[in-house]
Formats: sequence, C-alpha cells, structure tokens
Amino acid sequence: MAQIQKIIARQIFDSRGNPTVECDLTTEDGTFRAMVPSGASTGIHEAIELRDGKKEYMGKGVLTAVANINDIIASALIGKNPSKQTELDNLMISLDGTENKSKLGANAILAVSMAMTRAAAKANNLPLYKYISTLYDPESKREKFILPVPSFNIINGGKHAGNALDIQEYMIMPVGAKSFKEAMRMVSETYHILKKMINEAYGIDATNVGDEGGFAPNLKDNEAPLRLINAAIEKAGYSGMIKMALDAAASEFYDGENYILGGKVDKSLAKKVDYSDMLEMYSSFMQKYPLIILEDPFAEDDWDSFVSFTSGYGKTHQIVGDDLLVTNPKRIKKAIEAKACNALLLKLNQIGTITESIEAARLARSAGWGIMVSHRSGETEDSFIADFSVGISAGEIKSGAPARSERLAKYNQLLRIEEELGENAIFAGEKYRYPM
Repeated sequence: MAQIQKIIARQIFDSRGNPTVECDLTTEDGTFRAMVPSGASTGIHEAIELRDGKKEYMGKGVLTAVANINDIIASALIGKNPSKQTELDNLMISLDGTENKSKLGANAILAVSMAMTRAAAKANNLPLYKYISTLYDPESKREKFILPVPSFNIINGGKHAGNALDIQEYMIMPVGAKSFKEAMRMVSETYHILKKMINEAYGIDATNVGDEGGFAPNLKDNEAPLRLINAAIEKAGYSGMIKMALDAAASEFYDGENYILGGKVDKSLAKKVDYSDMLEMYSSFMQKYPLIILEDPFAEDDWDSFVSFTSGYGKTHQIVGDDLLVTNPKRIKKAIEAKACNALLLKLNQIGTITESIEAARLARSAGWGIMVSHRSGETEDSFIADFSVGISAGEIKSGAPARSERLAKYNQLLRIEEELGENAIFAGEKYRYPM
C-alpha cells in the first residue's frame, strides 16, 4: 500500500503570466506533480479560486492557497493511501467546510487531488487514463478506450481577445476524421489556411493570437468569423468532415435583464436585445453554417431561455452548459430536471476535486448528455485533462487552437495515448455525443 510521504506546493505562472498553484505529492513511488489552470470568463457559481488580493501581482497572488496546502492539507493527508481518492477528496472538502471551497481555495484542493490521482495511478501500475477509468467505472474491465473529438478555438472574441466580437469562441470539430491523429492533421491544415486568409484580408497584425491560440482579427460582426472559417474549411477540402461550434459565453454580455451586443469596444454601438433577438441570431447561424454545438448561448441564471432553446434545438444540436452548470452536481441535477441543456462542459477547477468531477460526468451521462472536457483560458503545461477525457469516455475535449504549447500539451498527450492503445483506440468521430 502506497503512502503519501510529503506534499509541497508553490506559486508558479499560467499562460497569461498570472500566478497559479502547483503541487508536488511524494510517495515511495516518486514525486507526482499537478498544476491548476485559471479562467477569465468565470461563472459566479464556480468554486472559489483563492487569490491573495494584495498589491503584488495586482491581487492575483496565490500564496494563501499555497500555504493552505503546505500548512493544513499536507498534515491531514501525509501517511494516507493516495488510492483512497474519494475518501481523501472528501477529507479536504471537510477541512474547507464551505459550500464553495472559499476557505482553502478550490485551486489548492484541486492541485492536491490531481497529484494524488497521478500517485495512485503509479501505485496501481496503470497509465493515468486507465486508472481514471477505474475511478469512473470501478466495474469496468475494458481494453478499448475512446479518444475524444477535439474542439479547436480558432477565432477568439469576448474576454479572450481585444476585438469587437461579443461571442467568445469560434471552434471547429473534425468529426469526420477516423483517428485523433487524422483529426489533428485536418485542423492544423485548416488553421494555417485560415491564417493566410486573415493575413491577406486584414493584414499581418490580424493573425496575432488570443489567450487560447485562436486568431483575433478586428471583426465587428459576430457572423464574420463563421464566414471566414467556413471558407477555410472548404479551401482545405474538409467540407462535411469539419463542423463548427460556438461558445457565446453570454453571461459576459448580459446586464441582468438584456443581452448587450455590439458595444464591447465602442459603447455607443451597444444594442439591447432579448431572447427572441438572440434566438434569431443563433437560428440564422445554424441554417447557414455547419454549426453543431452552442455553448452558453444564454447567461448563467437565464434558465428560461436555456429551457426554451433546448426544447427547440436540443434534438438536432448540442446545447452545452458551462457557466450554467459550473461542473457542479447540484446545478447539473437542476438542469436535467428542467431540460435546460443536453451537454456538460466539464472543468476540473470549477468544482475542485477529481471525485466531484467524476460525479458530474456520471450524472451527465445518466441523463444521456454529451460531455466535453475543457481547459481554461489561463492554462499550464499540465496535460491531466487529456487523460481524464479518455478515462471517462467523454467523447469531446476542447483545449484551444492548435497553437501555444499549453494548448498543444493536451492534444499531444492524446496523440501519445492513441499510439499506446493502437487497435484499442476508438476515435469518437460522429458519435462524439454518445461515444459509448
């Protein structure tokens, strides 16, 4: 039986140059490391990412969270078996004692939870993705594993870019690929064709990339990126094989009563719109383009709009809850009962432990939902979510564009997993919503 011998945390930096938490957990098998990402457009219902709030780093330091690991969590976990994931995750939750992990910080708790999972995988002599599959389904003895369809954010807007686009992410999904390797090739080619098109149309400055590696041209029309991307897909020769997805992140342009479009850069151009106007915009997009997924088309507490939209389009499209659900089992249960969406965006740091993340995935799957495992805009080189997506048979993953190493770390790990599995690797492809 492996035992935790030492836990040490430190402050490191994410892809935006902001502090974040890293944890090293040591057993007799070695030292196992985990790094925690950070979001920009965060839902108000997410577990708390504990920041110092002091002058240093504009208030974004995480030394308090680091100290909580070193001074509180470590003493409680040393000597215990890292394979007791649920027991130890629940112990950390109880040490925190708050509804939203605001005492110790979800960033502190998650760093330990992830490192513990890695240590347990080694103790059980399993690759990380295979060990996670035993946590997700203890009765499973499967040999074949599902590789998720990647969703690539190739044009950035919203809080991820300084342009005028209200919609945050314009993504492409190579559902027609036969393998993850082929999916990467298709998207890489399309991405570079798009880069050339943007360069020619808007100048070389327009191919600077946003937080997630997507281009951020100075477009003012929310439909313009769809036109560009569709043309790039056609030029690459992948019409019908590569589909589109949107993350509106609508909470970011909702004022509590209305949605505000067009005023991100110039407030004088802002226009108040209601549900019917939003519906008209989305419906137009779905009719004109191969758009199969809409994430957060409405604000995080605009339940009525989500329910109405899913009722109208849920049979033909995947309606993903991110800010609506925040990977929280309680909100997922509410959404299942209300039929507010039909897919979960699963972000580990929204809830704060591997155990709760797995519970969220099980709930979503029991309702027949799709599951998309997701990165955050402030990322690290940690590739944990790649293994996690395979371990829970998610069918979908998004980790940004095929650019920037903190994004590619996840995609490259999936290439390695597919290679390791050989004939036992099944690419989700067109079955991304129902991979099992």
